[in-house]
Formats: sequence, C-alpha cells, structure tokens
Amino acid sequence: MKTSKEVGRILLTGVSGFVGKALAESLVRDGKVVRGTVRSLDSYPSFLSDLTGESFELAESGDICSSTDWTGLVHDVDCVIHCAARAHVMHESEKDALSAYRRVNLDGTLQLARQAAEAGVRRIIYLSSIKVNGEGTGYSTGGSECSAMDAYSHTDPPAPEDAYGLSKWEAEQAIWQISEKTGLEAVIVRLPLVYGAGVKGNLERLINLVKAGIPLPLAGIENKRSMICLANLTDFLGLCIDHPAAAGETFLISDNEDLSTEALLRLIAKAMNVDARLFSFPPLLFQVAGNLFAKKHELDRLLGSLRVDSRYARETLNWTPLATIDDEIMEMVNHHLKQNNDRV
Repeated sequence: MKTSKEVGRILLTGVSGFVGKALAESLVRDGKVVRGTVRSLDSYPSFLSDLTGESFELAESGDICSSTDWTGLVHDVDCVIHCAARAHVMHESEKDALSAYRRVNLDGTLQLARQAAEAGVRRIIYLSSIKVNGEGTGYSTGGSECSAMDAYSHTDPPAPEDAYGLSKWEAEQAIWQISEKTGLEAVIVRLPLVYGAGVKGNLERLINLVKAGIPLPLAGIENKRSMICLANLTDFLGLCIDHPAAAGETFLISDNEDLSTEALLRLIAKAMNVDARLFSFPPLLFQVAGNLFAKKHELDRLLGSLRVDSRYARETLNWTPLATIDDEIMEMVNHHLKQNNDRV
C-alpha cells in the first residue's frame, strides 16, 4: 500500500449529493485527482458539469448493495471517501425500513471496503452519523434543560435508536473488521446536521417560514444543537485523507458553536434583514401536541438538544474550523434567496 505521503487518486462516492458535490469541488480546488461516482451516468445532475476536467472523472456505480462491483472504480485509487448512503427520512415509506437501510448503508459499504482493500487502497473515510450515538442530549422545558449528558463524545458507547442509525453503526463495525483483517486504514466521521448553500429538509423549511413572515412560537427555547457547515466539513475531510493521526480513529465534528432554535431563526432572519417574529409558547404544551398529532420527532429537532464534543477531532488533527456560523448561515440564506429569485 502507498504511504500517507503518496496521496493519489481519490474515489468519492455519492458525488451528486449535498456533501459529495461540495467535497468534490473542494478537493479539485486543492489539486486532488477525484473519481466521483453517481448511480447512473444517464441521470446525473447537470450541476456536476462544472467539475469535468483533468482532475475530475465521473463514473457510474449502479445501485449500491451487496453485489455492487467496485473493482474498476477502486483501481488505481489511494483513498476512498464514502459519502453515498440511503439517507435518513422523517416519514419512512418502506415497510421494512431496517432492511432497506442495511441494503445500502451496511451491505453496500461492506462490499466497497472489501474490494477497496483487495485493490490495495490505502485508506477509507466513512461518513457516518451522530445518530449512531443517539437521538439527543437533552430537552428544553422552558428556562431549564433536562439532560443525561452535556454532549456526545467519541468515547461514548453507541446507542442508535432508529433503523438509519443502526445501519450506520453496523457499517462502522464492518469497516473496522475489514481494516483489522487487511490493513486498510479506516477513518470514521460522525456528522451532526450539515448545512450550507443548497440545504434541504428542515433547515430549508425554516428559511421559508421566516421568509414568509409567519409568526413562530419558538422564543425562549433554550436548547443547544451542534451543526457543521459545508466549508468546515470539506476542510476537515480533506485533512483526513493523508493525516497520519487520522488512521484508526472515530471523529465527532462540528463548527464548535452550538445554537438554540431561537438563535438559529434569528440568524436566518438577520441574513434576510427581516424580523424573526418569534413569540413564547410553553414547551411542555409542544410535547403534548406532538404526542397527540404524531409529530414528536419533528418537535424533538426544534426543542431538543443534540450537542457534539469535537475536541478530540480538533486536537488529534490540530484542526480549527475555518468558517463561522454567522457567515455560513448568511451564505446559505443568500443562496436560497438567489435560487428562488432565479426561478421567478
């Protein structure tokens, strides 16, 4: 296998995804040679066209599962960064959700790691999830917070509570087993909420609510949630590619600035130069309503805390987040507004 100083081609799976696209752009800017995979070349998004060039190659992986043939894709590759996954969704439609997640997140990852090791790949970086640790570190009750722990740490025993989190934890274990048997260097990175230009999901919904000027009953919520912006995430992952101290480690990372839901909404409103229009509502009544209308998980994200202790990652790799939450929220909101104006 190559030494850490001889970094060659990088295989980046899931290059059309939110993180994958940003990471590909960052790696190419840094002079890396990247082979990015999409499920099908016939349907890859047009926004990837600006990545074509001598430093970037687009390749087809097909469906990711236990039978995916990665042999041609891992040929002449030094490091694999595995971003592709069956993502977590709030309203799961599969009857057997665990099997659906395992098919991609566990079986597909195991196949990739095994064939990467056989091809002589030096290192694999696996993008996992903080949901491996659990669903949260506390709950706002209005003026105080009940919490079993201050923040998740890399030394905490895994405690996934849903099918997605379990599948990611099982994939981590599969990678470690391959690493121990073959010498393939493994780096696990568990992510909290990732945000940035082009974000979707709950953050996009919050941006739209603030933009619409809808009054929101979220003033006084004293929760704390860790996040990481694309700029900081891609910088950290770039460091993991060839840093000798990264091999064999599990890292929890964040921007190192935790926000309450109220603070996040006020930053979004500030970026739009509008009033946040927040008012107070007893969190305990939120919980009752959430249970009545089966919206508990959505409310957990608004009222609950999920904090990450990223000190080990920062100290081990001597890494400091480059971007601040204020600046990155501003960029995220501006991008959202521009994209929506472009559609008009």
